[in-house]
Amino acid sequence: MILNNMTILENQPLAPFAHTQVGGVVDYLAIPKTLTELKEVLDWAKKAQHQVYIFGRLSNLVVRNGGLRGVVILLHELHTIQVTDDTITAEAGADLILVAEVAMEHGLTGLEWGAGIPGSVGGSVFMNAGAYGGQADMVVSSATAIMPNGTIQTFLAEALDFGYRQSIFQENQGIIISATFCLKSDDQRAIKERMDDNNYRRADKQPLNYPSNGSVFKRPEGYFAGKLIMDSGLQGQRVGGVEVSKKHAGFMVNVAQGTGNDYEDLIHFVQDTVQEKYGVMLETEVRIMGER
Repeated sequence: MILNNMTILENQPLAPFAHTQVGGVVDYLAIPKTLTELKEVLDWAKKAQHQVYIFGRLSNLVVRNGGLRGVVILLHELHTIQVTDDTITAEAGADLILVAEVAMEHGLTGLEWGAGIPGSVGGSVFMNAGAYGGQADMVVSSATAIMPNGTIQTFLAEALDFGYRQSIFQENQGIIISATFCLKSDDQRAIKERMDDNNYRRADKQPLNYPSNGSVFKRPEGYFAGKLIMDSGLQGQRVGGVEVSKKHAGFMVNVAQGTGNDYEDLIHFVQDTVQEKYGVMLETEVRIMGER
């Protein structure tokens, strides 16, 4: 269907858009290219009483085989990046890896940790993403969102309620449209060396040759999820086409045309096994949504 010159796809599988290459059919899929188009889709969905789901780059999400009823809006075409002095403001759909590269090119430090994270700016704020000693709450000075009542509101850092893989947007239903990062000047070569080192460590330890969502579980207090899974003898354990990585036990990889249900079933199997062996219930970092 066409909405004010924007195509909205009907009965569209999400798998082609997801990092895991899994995901069932959604009723409607919209990919706005401007803030105006985003508002138009939201208005149309509200009038039609459709459930709305907002995603960036589908890099921390498992959608079950039955898909999602309603309207899925992907923000990856909203990707403008602007640099002013020691700050970078990026739209929610901007690739975090690209924002880190732009920071390096301008001699700005603070985003080296994001050099290899395959997610969006919006997702990194929503989940307070982090790696290698850095995370969003260390550098995000503000975030702007469309609120449920349709108003646009900017939240300063102290109002973002950041916690471990947590932000205010998991509670207030705001749709992040942009974020501003406050960085510091540094030698461009030194910044690049730190980024290269992070990427080398990531390639050395993580199974980047298979589709995955990165770390599946949050870090349990006093433990490391990957070690608990490894010590439980679960590396190589498979459900359908999804496997606990043999290279890094904290990852689950799509090795043979796996499905969202395969991911979920393997997650539950790992949780049950680790709890039985060590009395620790692993909490998922990835979100699981949709109908079975």
